[in-house]
Amino acid sequence: MTPDAVSLAVAPLFVALPEAIAHYFPRGITHYLVGGLFVALGTVVIYLGTGIIAGASTFLESTLSYLSRQGRFQQARFVGSRDWRVVFTLSIVAGAGVYALLFQDGAFVTEVPAWRLFAGGILVGVGTRLGKGCTSGHGVCGVGSASPTSIVNVATFMAVAIATALLFAAAGMGVGSV
Repeated sequence: MTPDAVSLAVAPLFVALPEAIAHYFPRGITHYLVGGLFVALGTVVIYLGTGIIAGASTFLESTLSYLSRQGRFQQARFVGSRDWRVVFTLSIVAGAGVYALLFQDGAFVTEVPAWRLFAGGILVGVGTRLGKGCTSGHGVCGVGSASPTSIVNVATFMAVAIATALLFAAAGMGVGSV
């Protein structure tokens, strides 16, 4: 089934985008909404099955608890959650792979230079540590449960992301630039 077929199948469920913002979403928003529903479903399943709020930010530390005997990585919170976190993270990667196989002509390819992806990953990691959580933990679970801390964190994440994007655009460093 193609993305267009999926969009046509679920289109009656959604209101058309106002023309003022439609140009920002040239392929529509249906696939974003369906993806969001899957994220919400996964979050609910993890919470109901484990009582744990699904966040990906402790994935590295909990995974390192398999490899390192250092006390930092052997904390009960890492050792106790490492199995489901590995499954959670592998499911995210597998979901992207399945989508690429079913709905695209192959793997996703970006024009963003590798150094910028690496630098962005480092900055996101630092921000995740400073914010004591990631967008999945704060954005999906925290905001969904009306946590004031998460609401402030998500507002901060978004403000920094918007400011960074505007700075890069103003510096002429769009997606295709080095």
